[in-house]
Amino acid sequence: MKIAFIGKGNVGTSLGSGLSRAGHEVRYGHRDPKEPVAAAARWGEVVFLAVPFVTVREAAREIGALADGKVLVDVTNPLDSRMGLALGYTTSAAEEVQKLLPGARVVKAFNTVFAANQGSGRIGDEQLTAFIAGDDAGAKDVVMGLARDLGFGPVDTGGLRAARHLEPMAAMLIGLGYGMNMGTGIGYRLAKK
Repeated sequence: MKIAFIGKGNVGTSLGSGLSRAGHEVRYGHRDPKEPVAAAARWGEVVFLAVPFVTVREAAREIGALADGKVLVDVTNPLDSRMGLALGYTTSAAEEVQKLLPGARVVKAFNTVFAANQGSGRIGDEQLTAFIAGDDAGAKDVVMGLARDLGFGPVDTGGLRAARHLEPMAAMLIGLGYGMNMGTGIGYRLAKK
């Protein structure tokens, strides 16, 4: 599958490396004029939005209608400068991305995992859970398959509105990792009987 990453920071490169190892073609679009956002968005069958939350609107403007009909995976977390939630409870970053790109098939995924663990879906021998939310069942199926390719145990959490819960989960993990000095070698795993 041809997968475009909008953003080439820790998150985009970790997920991109993992998906490349799994046999997918990967391209990046970001601030470097040699790798423009529009070119990557046009090329990709699936587009990952992996930019800081404060740049989501700008990235969405550059992507525009190029995402129409495509699966767009929102990996962003709506964090403010103090690492608190900038949105929540009545909307989510994913829902706002869907408003900005109404023709895209937006799915929230991979935001509850530190970048260091996104490329393998694991911490040591422990498989992590990829929580996935979206309103388009076919788009979620695609993302669940990509999660498996990376090594995650994917879990469908329901419609895109469920991102209102996933984004605070990420904020808590970031708080534990950095605020409580647990580091990035921690993550979520859903245990079920």
